[in-house]
Amino acid sequence: MTPLGISHYTLTTALGAGRSPHTQALLAERSGLSDRAFETCALPTWIGEVQGLDAAVPEALSEWDCRNNRLAELGLLQDGFIEAVTAARLRYGAARIGVFIGTSTSGVLQTEHAYQARSGDEHLPDWFHHRQTQNSYSVAEYVRLRLGLEGTAVAISTACSSSAKVFASAQRAIAAGFCDAAVVGGVDSLCLTTLYGFNALQLLSNEVCRPADAQRKGLSIGEASGFALVEPDLDHVLVLEGYGESSDAYHMSSPDPGGLGALAAMTAALRRAGVESSEIGYINLHGTATPANDAAEDKAICALFGPATPCSSTKGWTGHTLGAAGIVEAALALICLEQGLVPRSLNTQRVDPLLQAQIALESKATSLRHVLSNSFGFGGNNCSLLFGRRA
Repeated sequence: MTPLGISHYTLTTALGAGRSPHTQALLAERSGLSDRAFETCALPTWIGEVQGLDAAVPEALSEWDCRNNRLAELGLLQDGFIEAVTAARLRYGAARIGVFIGTSTSGVLQTEHAYQARSGDEHLPDWFHHRQTQNSYSVAEYVRLRLGLEGTAVAISTACSSSAKVFASAQRAIAAGFCDAAVVGGVDSLCLTTLYGFNALQLLSNEVCRPADAQRKGLSIGEASGFALVEPDLDHVLVLEGYGESSDAYHMSSPDPGGLGALAAMTAALRRAGVESSEIGYINLHGTATPANDAAEDKAICALFGPATPCSSTKGWTGHTLGAAGIVEAALALICLEQGLVPRSLNTQRVDPLLQAQIALESKATSLRHVLSNSFGFGGNNCSLLFGRRA
């Protein structure tokens, strides 16, 4: 495929707002996870909570005010992203820039608050606006309006692969002529439904998540927003070289144990990019710290790359940010490309002896040209993104 240039990108997680605190945290091996409580959640677990979400969205968009859109707003304000899109809007026109946003839970917390505030007649309060908050399209519409764009706008909700798939959708839309450039991204915020839901699935750890560790107990939930401006490649330094998507449809919440869906997605990404498996310098694993996911991804990695390619999960830094995981880990992969860094799998102490992939237990400075980022969701929704850096 024709590479897609990454003109600008930003991310906001529990590590902080913008690229700089994430770069610093990767280099310092500092996690953003903590064991503090979230709202009324009484579960003994660690979370990746973003600070600074008390302020409402701009008055002109007040109907869209909810935690998820506040998180989107905070993310858009970082790294000069709004200014970069404004400049692109002048180049292409407001109707020629698409918006592709991934989310899993959208504004569920707002609905939780509405149900808690029900009146005696059981009616939801007048301040609750389902279309502008919980609706999965809410955040895509919010971003489109906030950036003054008028073109194609799409919300993608495929669980934890949602905001990885936005890159693939944007590439196809640009190639088909639906838009000339695109804002891609993802936003997912903490809510009680997510925390108690994953606990009911027995996937939530009562300690900080330890991906691939022999004693891992499950995942830590986080929240995040992230965005990238992508354009047809005009000698960009950072590029999306390829993507791969698959759906193994093995089980509602478990991956194919043989890793066949993950293998198909990674293989397709390499093929589209015209890159050999031996050229990949680092793989950012989906790496949730759950036994089924780690084992399936490990089998797929080893089948395609063998046991020598360095890989790690960055969820020990941010937690599993669900629908935002794809954009967060894409952004972290881009930081790694720029910094020449293979980050360790944070919190991992001893790799599970059943896993054969080369899990990095120490961070390493090295020259990188191609990195792969994996995002695999419930129902077998898989996406792999292959990014490259030019000298």
